[in-house]
Formats: sequence, structure tokens, C-alpha cells
Amino acid sequence: MTEQTLVVVGAGHVAASAARALRRRGFAGPVVLVGDEPVGPYQRPHLSKERLSTGGDDGLWLLTPAWCEANDVTLRTDSPVERIAADTGSVLLADGTSLPADLVVLATGGRPRRLPGVEGERVHHIRTLADSDRLRERLRPGRRIGVLGGGFLGTEVAAAALTLGAEVVVFDRDPVLLARAMGADIGAAVTGLHRSRGVDLRLGRPISEIRPGADGVDVVTEAGTETVDDLVVCIGIEPNTDVALASGLVVGNGVEVDAHGRTSLPTVFAAGDVAAHDHPLYGRVRVEHVDVAQRQAAAIAATVAGRPTAFGDAHWFWTDQYEVNVQGLGMTGVRPSDVVVTRGSLADLEGTVFWLRDGQLVAGASIERGEDLSVARELMDLEIPVTAEQLADESVELEELLEQEEVPV
Repeated sequence: MTEQTLVVVGAGHVAASAARALRRRGFAGPVVLVGDEPVGPYQRPHLSKERLSTGGDDGLWLLTPAWCEANDVTLRTDSPVERIAADTGSVLLADGTSLPADLVVLATGGRPRRLPGVEGERVHHIRTLADSDRLRERLRPGRRIGVLGGGFLGTEVAAAALTLGAEVVVFDRDPVLLARAMGADIGAAVTGLHRSRGVDLRLGRPISEIRPGADGVDVVTEAGTETVDDLVVCIGIEPNTDVALASGLVVGNGVEVDAHGRTSLPTVFAAGDVAAHDHPLYGRVRVEHVDVAQRQAAAIAATVAGRPTAFGDAHWFWTDQYEVNVQGLGMTGVRPSDVVVTRGSLADLEGTVFWLRDGQLVAGASIERGEDLSVARELMDLEIPVTAEQLADESVELEELLEQEEVPV
């Protein structure tokens, strides 16, 4: 019996995680990774963190040529894909060639949202290694850098720019940074952190116009016009569904997949930023976090290797702001009616916020207390009931809550 060939369309986190997981689980067939960038898989979070701050390669690359050669994994760079042929399963490339495939994992990720007319040499979007390197050249003392968007990417770029000596002004229509992703309390603490470091925050003001020019970029709000040397647009991404649509796959807010990552075409899977997955806790949702992409890829690899595995973990993510680490767990499922409990001191940048529903922990977010979320994950997985009083009381060790109810083995 001929070994199956698996092709991953996209050469990022999903591709690297899938390749490693496939080999660990005994998949013996050829594995081909096809990317449209000139380089192989790398750590995308580094683009707004380590790579942007230092320009170094330490910890950047996800797969080495030696590992690929030793594990019979072929990496094709500079190879844009047009579509997957439904009749043969082949992957058709933009250059007119095709790759035979028995199984395909679609991992085309997303592309930055852009504002009409807001383009030019002084306007930046960060999605690729080249984007990050181009921006880093502008981040130096004496330059004023504007950041449009106060989410994860925007706040990380602001921290990196300030660290490199640039002046930074952040524009966002929301009055608090990260509030939509992390909740108002964590968001307020992060806002205070950036303000204390000297970031000029222009929050809660809608922008009426942006005018890129030869000497700078004008950002117009109701408070007036602010001119910056460069503007970094960080307003989210859109799933890159071009290949999926050309291949006839079912697409909504991303490529729709089941709990095992399988698309409407049985031999094609999808994972990462492009996939709208059917999650047992959250329903159909598309999530833009590296940990989710890696776990989805691992589940698909297990399924392909003969052990069907569904991805059902609570979504986890992190961000680094200066030397401060912020993490979130299960935030996708938070509801306005959930009970909010604070442990520690968010004002002192050392605390955790929990969300409770009917005596069960459903989510958590922390500043400099990632160990709290490690315990929270176990409490959630084991469905151990807890109270708001227990979570808020720091004299109660969170680990002790794991022992308060006997769990059937």
C-alpha cells in the first residue's frame, strides 16, 4: 500500500506544528510545506516583540533544514498556491505546476486589514518578516511613531518602539487598551502601564481622516491633527480564504471546519487564523492565537495518523508589554452576566481576573501571574466548583482548590 502524501498550504506555525506532530505520531508518508514567503516557518509573535526590538534570529525559526532533511519534510518557499483540485486532490500552484496530494492542510492564515487610501512609504502593516524588518529601521530616537489600534499588536509595537527610543502615540476609538480582548480591568492596568512609560495615548476618539504625505502622516480626530513620522496600522486581520474559495470549500468567517479540523472536502483540513472551527465550548469560532493554531495542527496530525482527535481546549494566549507578561485563558467564552473576581493587585501589575458562571470557572486573565492560569486550566478541565470568595482570598492557595472534590478516575 502506497504511503499517503500530505501537503500543507502555508508555511507558518500550523505547518511546522503539523510536520513535527505527524512524524511523532508515526505518519510515514511524504510531507510537503508550501509557502509564499521566501523563508521557512518562523515565530510570527517575534515580529512585534524580539525581532522588532533587536533584529536578531534567536528563537525565530521553527524548523531547521537539517530537521526537514532528517524527517523527509520538503519545504517549498516562494510558491503561491491557487487552489486545490477537488477531483484529484492536487495542489495547483500559481506558476502552473501542481503537487500531488492525498491529504491537504490549509493554513493560509490572514492578511492585515487596510484602510482605503492609507498607503505609502510611511505607512506600515506587520504580518511578515520583511514588514517587521522594514519598520524596525524607522524606530529610532527623534522619530515620532503613530500606532493605529490598541489591541495586542498595537500595544506590542508601541512598547518596542519606545524601547528603541522613538516617541510613540497610540490612537484607538476605545477608551481603554486591550479591553475587548482582556476585559476592562486588565485593560485599565495595561493602559496605565503604557502611560507610565511615556506613551502618548489618544484614546476614545474616533479618527475622521488619515493623510499620508511625503514628510509624515496626519491623523485627524475631533481634538485636532497629529502628525507622525510613520504610522503603523494595527486594526486586525482578515482570514486569507482565496485558496479555499477557489477550491470550492465552505467559507463563512474563515474556512468552516468540524471539531477534527476537516473542511467540506473530506481530504482537506484547515487550521490557524483561516479556520472557523467547531469548538465544544464556544461553538463555531475563528481565533487568531498561536497556541490555538499549534493545538489544532497537532489534533489534525493525530487524526491523519489514525487516532481521531478533536480540538476542544480552552483558548490560551499571551502578550508581552515591556517586561510585563499578560495571559488570557478561555476569554472566547466570557459572557456579560458572568461573575468577575479579582485576585491580587492589578494596579501593581500583579494580579488575576477570573470569570465564574454557576459556580464553575470559565475564564481567566492575568498580569505577571501565569501560574494562576495554569491552575485555572485544571479547574476548568476537571469542572471543579469554586466560589468567588475562594478565588479572591490570597490566603487560599489555588492548588488546594484542586483537592477539594474527589474526581472519578
